[in-house]
Amino acid sequence: MISTGDMKRGATIELDGRVYQVMEFAHIKMGRGSAQMKMKLRDVRRGDIIERSFQAGEKWPRVRVDRVSMQFSYAEDNIMYFMNTETYDQVPLTLDQVGDAKNYLGENGTCDVLFLGTEPIGIELPSSVVLKITKCDPGVKGDTATGATKPATMETGLVVNVPLFVNEGDSIKVNTGTGEYQERA
Repeated sequence: MISTGDMKRGATIELDGRVYQVMEFAHIKMGRGSAQMKMKLRDVRRGDIIERSFQAGEKWPRVRVDRVSMQFSYAEDNIMYFMNTETYDQVPLTLDQVGDAKNYLGENGTCDVLFLGTEPIGIELPSSVVLKITKCDPGVKGDTATGATKPATMETGLVVNVPLFVNEGDSIKVNTGTGEYQERA
């Protein structure tokens, strides 16, 4: 069982006969009465997103989810294919299952594919990934008093604000939680 106090992002719970993954959560302390927890949950099978509030101390059955390290192979139509690097098995996931994580999966990018039994239900990214810049304007010297940045488009289409010294063709490390530039790779 998992309670509101043990909740974390990415946890998988069973609620109303369905399996949900926690996308976001926040503890809310009311002026009077007990605290509540607001959660944004994604149905792992259908992809539906719901928002629910729960009383502090509520508990739900924890669902076992297996993580298998895989490499992104290619995308075709609305399906992304991942390869198990040990068995070379291909696993297809829809864009709905992958979500915004698709912006962080460059060529041969690795991630953990989440399985509920034998069914793939989504992916979990590492804390940072290395992506190549495909489009970036040259830095303009001058107004640099406040750590100037410029927009850069990555190989995946993701736009990240980078320092002026970073150029087109460079590879950079991007934080997958915030989508921000970390360092040059």
